Amino acid sequence: MLVVMHPSATSAEISRVVEAVEEMGYEARPMPGAQRTAIGIVGNDGRIDSSRIAALAGVAQVIHVTQPYKQVSREWRAESTIVTIAPGVSFGGNDVPIIAGPCSVESETQILEAAHAVRDAGGTALRGGAFKPRSSPYSFQGLGKQGLELLALARRESGLPIVTEAMDEEGAHLVAEVADCIQIGARNMQNYSLLKCVGRIGKPVLLKRGMAATIADLLLSAEYVLSEGNDQVILCERGVRTFDPSARNMFDLTAIPTVHELSHLPIVGDPSHGTGVRDKVTPMARAALAAGADGIIVEMHPHPDSALSDGAQSLYPAQLRALIDELRAVATAIGRRVTPVAKGAHQSSDNALQTGTSGPAAGKH
Repeated sequence: MLVVMHPSATSAEISRVVEAVEEMGYEARPMPGAQRTAIGIVGNDGRIDSSRIAALAGVAQVIHVTQPYKQVSREWRAESTIVTIAPGVSFGGNDVPIIAGPCSVESETQILEAAHAVRDAGGTALRGGAFKPRSSPYSFQGLGKQGLELLALARRESGLPIVTEAMDEEGAHLVAEVADCIQIGARNMQNYSLLKCVGRIGKPVLLKRGMAATIADLLLSAEYVLSEGNDQVILCERGVRTFDPSARNMFDLTAIPTVHELSHLPIVGDPSHGTGVRDKVTPMARAALAAGADGIIVEMHPHPDSALSDGAQSLYPAQLRALIDELRAVATAIGRRVTPVAKGAHQSSDNALQTGTSGPAAGKH
């Protein structure tokens, strides 16, 4: 349930509504807006007497939220939420950030080279997995805590904020110490204990759609994060599985405008996992931005042929540069702008790329 106050409602009237809601045994969450304040009622089991709330001074309207998800819905909040992961890097506004980097952190040389390639191409955030959930137990699983340390080094050297995945509750706390945004992968979209954990941590969350999840499933998963008090959630369309073997997944472009209609949360497109084929990444990234995506996340590896994971869908650095140039043109055509690289971020340097190597792929190119 959502209580909409009159634009002229006083702070005392708003406080009285909050008190009344709490007296009834529910939680009230005031949400000040540009014109008026709305108060969300959390824990409503359907038996709340809305007439008691509607009769209070300053109340303009009581709205019953009809969707199974509440706090992520447009009914709950009409204005689009803007999620900022670092100064100058925000999702949900006019600017469109580009997140790029390798599937996994393999070595110091590799992640530093990747970070500078992303920055020099015009990317505004670095992705890279320290913990990697893989379909096969024999595939490279990531460097773990050492990978997080290398990501921290890459941020210091390049100035780019970090987006990296957490696989469990213990790992979420480790990731939160380093990452600017905690990624929840497709395989963990319905790991509800992990979702509640990152909700309590409070850092921005990038929540990927599950491989067989409906849009309602995705929004309900986001609701778990918001229910813990964290509304800094970025949704991600990354494709769903179908019977067609021509691509790794079906990249569902309709999810982008559908989510904008149903939810106030921003949504980004991931054409790398959405297609699984390098040559399809660029056209689908363009299409995602044209469809209204609030950001693009792609995989780029300095040397895809030697990548320990997802090399077949990873762009070469030159391809990333060309893609971002094309995305700028698409953004301009629809009245938006690709987020520029933050001023003051470090430029690439030969010294940064010669600081040593570590990990199982040390020195491998």
